[in-house]
Amino acid sequence: MSKMLIYQLLPRLFGNRNSNCIPHGTIEENGVGKFADINLAALTSIKHLSVTHIWLTGILEHASTSDYSARGISPIDCSLVKGKAGSPYAIMDYYDVSPDLAQDVPRRMSEFEHLVERCHKVGLKVMIDFVPNHLFRQYASDAKPLGITDFGANDDQQLDFSPSNNFYYLNGAPFVSPVRSDYQEEPAKATGNDCFLPDPGVNDWYETVKLNYGVDYMHGHKAHFEPIPDTWLKMLDVLSFWADKGVDGFRCDMAEMVPAPFWAWVIPRIKSRKSHLIFIAEIYKTDYYPAYLKSGFDFLYDKVGLYDTLRAVLQGARPASDISPCWQHLGNMQPAMLNFLENHDEQRIASDFFVGNPFKAIPALVVSACLNTAPFLLYAGQEFGEKGMDNEGFSGVDGRTSIFDYWSVDTLRRYHNDGLYNLERFSDVEKKLYHLYIKLFALLSSSPAIAFGATHDLVYANQNNVRFNPNKHFAFLRHSKRPKEETLLIAVNFSDQPADMDIHIPKHAFEHLEIQDQRLVCGRVLFCTDDEVFPKTRVLFSSTSPVPVHLLAFGAVIIDIEI
Repeated sequence: MSKMLIYQLLPRLFGNRNSNCIPHGTIEENGVGKFADINLAALTSIKHLSVTHIWLTGILEHASTSDYSARGISPIDCSLVKGKAGSPYAIMDYYDVSPDLAQDVPRRMSEFEHLVERCHKVGLKVMIDFVPNHLFRQYASDAKPLGITDFGANDDQQLDFSPSNNFYYLNGAPFVSPVRSDYQEEPAKATGNDCFLPDPGVNDWYETVKLNYGVDYMHGHKAHFEPIPDTWLKMLDVLSFWADKGVDGFRCDMAEMVPAPFWAWVIPRIKSRKSHLIFIAEIYKTDYYPAYLKSGFDFLYDKVGLYDTLRAVLQGARPASDISPCWQHLGNMQPAMLNFLENHDEQRIASDFFVGNPFKAIPALVVSACLNTAPFLLYAGQEFGEKGMDNEGFSGVDGRTSIFDYWSVDTLRRYHNDGLYNLERFSDVEKKLYHLYIKLFALLSSSPAIAFGATHDLVYANQNNVRFNPNKHFAFLRHSKRPKEETLLIAVNFSDQPADMDIHIPKHAFEHLEIQDQRLVCGRVLFCTDDEVFPKTRVLFSSTSPVPVHLLAFGAVIIDIEI
């Protein structure tokens, strides 16, 4: 079993080939990618990155300004929709897929099922979003199975809170939209981001409604979990429906806004039927980590930990030595973190808002992907240095690839290459970056030390080393005994200047990793940002002899130490 590597893509963006998109453009003007665009060539190319899982974002039917009423899909008040394409997290129907993504709208679910089959055919497991905290204000399921009741259909709207209700009601007050709208809702329902006011602001999730899991936010946050709240039962049905469609996991949107006891109830029930399913929590409150892992989640976002630290180091706001306490304080929870440098919420590495040059992030990439056994997430286009500096419309120029607009992404459009999915339309510089990703991820998939091994941080042993700058340099060991013994030395340089390091490996490291303190041989260079820089000769070393390492600016090296 190799390290878990997840590739995130939005089908809406991934296959769109229109090179003449206009800001705020409609689906007719700007076009949209389809399920069919993610063909076998695309999936084979993604698999070539050593990816194990593909996260398909924006699958569930969500509110958009595109009119499908002629196809039996309920019309909505478009003034509530953010952007023209709408947020993938403003769910219109938990039991349907986005009609935008289908070539033949009436057969949209079948087209999605065929995509899942294609993914499985090339050896990729499929993840989709589960959005449990909120839904679109005009939610109405046109595709729900027989026996399923819509959210809110049986609510007693005279009660501001009841564990039998699916929503929270602000009695005596109508909903007031922060944008110009004729939409009427009375009584107003609480808004998705825990806004319990009838007049949410423009920065609130005003297009969504908060779901009620039995916590009475209206009167002191008292929990009412017995008998089982109705929303719990409805969400068990939703998860069961998608598990039966062949998906292999769920990225659970804003999981921390849904009470941990719900997850402890629902995840074991789903896994009792489909034990292979993976659950990943989008979570930002570190004090919630233990409870949500105990509730059954396999992995948690490590955004406020390793991502934020690495970003600050890349931007010169924090020393590289801060990486050490960042991961060490998590203790035995560290393997359950999901590491990443990009996703749909974060700014692109190559954007003007991050570091501007994707090669400058290679040391952070190596640390994030190799520091521990935790899975790593790659966002579509990251491997080509996508800048995310387009003015798509609702999002504006913010360094992110818009999730609200119909748009075409430059690198993904060239990657598509008329359905061939190759590098023919990329520059030599872009190809060099891509091949660095290929080489690194191939190592992640083949190295037992990275997939299963222990980590030993070397910064503490080099704090007073004049040939090691803890502000800009970081180094650590990875070691495994099974399925084969392997020891790796990993060193990175966050500086814009070349680095000549002498890395001390203390006796304690040998003891911690259960390696006999003997003269070792610094063997093959498995990964290096410039193979010509690192010495070709083998280097003998032990706990009394430092390892000489020369790295270019923003360089990284991974060395297999032969015992």
